[in-house]
Amino acid sequence: MSATSMDGLLGLDETVDEVLAAYDLGPAPRATLLHISENITYRVDDLAGGRRWALRLHRPGYHSLAEIHGELAWVAALRADGVVRTPPVVPTRTGAPVATATARPEDAGNGGAGGGGDGDGHTERHAVLFEWVDGRSPEALEPAALGGAFAQLGDITARLHRHARRWARPPSFARFAWTWESTLGAAGRWGSWTSGLRTALGEAVVIGADAAAGGDGRGSRSAAAREAVELLGRAAAAAEGRLSAFGRGPDTFGLIHADMRMANLLVPDGAEPVAAGGASAGEAGEVCVIDFDDCGFGWYLWDLAASLSFIEHLDEVGDLVAAWLAAYQRRLPLSAADVAMIPTFVLLRRLLLVAWLGTHPHSDAVPSIPAYARDSCDLAEAYLGGRLLAG
Repeated sequence: MSATSMDGLLGLDETVDEVLAAYDLGPAPRATLLHISENITYRVDDLAGGRRWALRLHRPGYHSLAEIHGELAWVAALRADGVVRTPPVVPTRTGAPVATATARPEDAGNGGAGGGGDGDGHTERHAVLFEWVDGRSPEALEPAALGGAFAQLGDITARLHRHARRWARPPSFARFAWTWESTLGAAGRWGSWTSGLRTALGEAVVIGADAAAGGDGRGSRSAAAREAVELLGRAAAAAEGRLSAFGRGPDTFGLIHADMRMANLLVPDGAEPVAAGGASAGEAGEVCVIDFDDCGFGWYLWDLAASLSFIEHLDEVGDLVAAWLAAYQRRLPLSAADVAMIPTFVLLRRLLLVAWLGTHPHSDAVPSIPAYARDSCDLAEAYLGGRLLAG
């Protein structure tokens, strides 16, 4: 499977029309692009009937059809068991949970390996339609106001993990794993962190002595990039060693959401902001958890690191981690060894996002990709010095 990028995600209007035809959506459903990431998400409106859905068009090669069915099986089990609120899946006219269309060569783009193409260059595109859920994400809150939301995240995540440990998965269940090899290793799902770092620092503006001298700063940027790669490389090597020693026992490694960020929570419109003390189980159940597309097997505390995506460098992070842990441990206790690994997972996720930004230059996830890369170097120094999340 190739690393993710924009390839195969644009110019798919005819494919979307074919997918929509597989559903009973009224006489003239209208698809509006919402978001491009690993997949494309559309809002679909039946203007005549006043209905609305969310359509996810999958990237070829990122997930197999069996893996998509695996995700939907877990989501359905979470709903059926009353663990969390998730958007219901809308079946096709034939009752299938997944629709499949065939993108023509001129529409498919470079979809990457494993895209299900035929000998004529056609590429299968899988899609899932979800009921629309109204709500707002807590990510718009200022960092200082996120404590209550992180307590709620910790509570929800503990319920997900508790369910995952006891759930009898179907015999055909398939999902990939978030391991060292699939994150920062040679088979990284989101690309190379070194390439992402070099690209980010190469885009940095000329500052300091270079600007004063009127130079373009290429030499100093190249040297800075080499130093940054060396620094983050030492931090990555230290993290790899600690992960190897930590292992993948059943109490630490299992089925996880893997992208449990504020952006993937929807608070009902009109609901009161989350209180600093968190929420009760009933209140938390009103929050809708979305986007299980990256769910798979990984370290349970990866979900904590994922909740800090793109904000790992903020001063408030220590308080957010404490709020998450307090709520999580009311349902699932953690050992001292577990807690000691949190900085390693935070660094691992940060480097993975550096890689992701390198293959997603269109992303607006951060205000400045070069600044994010430079802040990553500060985090790596803190990690190597034992200061990351130290107090």
